[in-house]
Order: sequence, then C-alpha cells, then structure tokens
Amino acid sequence: MSKLTRYTNPVDELFRGFFVKPMDLPSELTPQQIKMDVKEQDKAYEVHAEIPGVKKEDIHVEIDGNQVSISAEVKQEKEVKDGERVLRSERYFGQVSRSFQLAHDIDEAAATASFKDGVLELTLPKKTVAGGKRLTIS
Repeated sequence: MSKLTRYTNPVDELFRGFFVKPMDLPSELTPQQIKMDVKEQDKAYEVHAEIPGVKKEDIHVEIDGNQVSISAEVKQEKEVKDGERVLRSERYFGQVSRSFQLAHDIDEAAATASFKDGVLELTLPKKTVAGGKRLTIS
C-alpha cells in the first residue's frame, strides 16, 4: 500500500488570501470615534464631545478624581428598498468610549452635563484645594 503525501508550496500558502479585498462597511455604519475639545478656565474645565447619532440615554459619564470617562452605545441601521423589495439591510451595534486625565481633581457634585444636536457638553469644576491649617502653640 502506498502512502500519499500532499505537497504544498510554502510561498503559495504565504500569499493565500493576500489579494482578497476585505469587506468595507459604508461610512455611515462604521464605528465612530468621540472627537473632543477640552478647555481649561480658572475654576472649571469645559468639554465638548461629538457623539452624533446617539440618544442621550445611551451616554454614560464617569468621574473619578481627575479621570473622566465617556462611553456611549451606538445603534445604527440602514435599509435600502426598491419599492417593497429590500435590496440591502445593514446594522451596526457597538460601543465607543474615551477616557482622559485632567491636571486637577474634579468636584463631582458640581459637575454638569447637557446633550444637544449630537454634542455632549460637560462643565467640570475644579475641586478647591483645602489650604493648610495654622496651629497655635499653647
């Protein structure tokens, strides 16, 4: 009985699938990045974060000291119809997030947030640093 061995060229294996075009999602269904502007004022930071196409109920902001985290659940659907026939139906569900540190701790109790026209606006007051206490010597 003879034993058959399959010969594979290592170079062919290296390039297998190399020239196959990956599937592209349409640009309106690609996961987005949170684009931000952070401005420092004397007593607070102002943050403007662009999160288009997201409901305000799906946005979460967490503050821990000087660390700020923004996350949102993205749900996008697109359906192309020709009369009653559906030609294409695409969906994207995912989460985007962004975290950053500021130079000063944030007063969480006085921080405010609003969301309008796809822009999250945060006002993050700096925590006042308690001054040293002077002791009298008796």
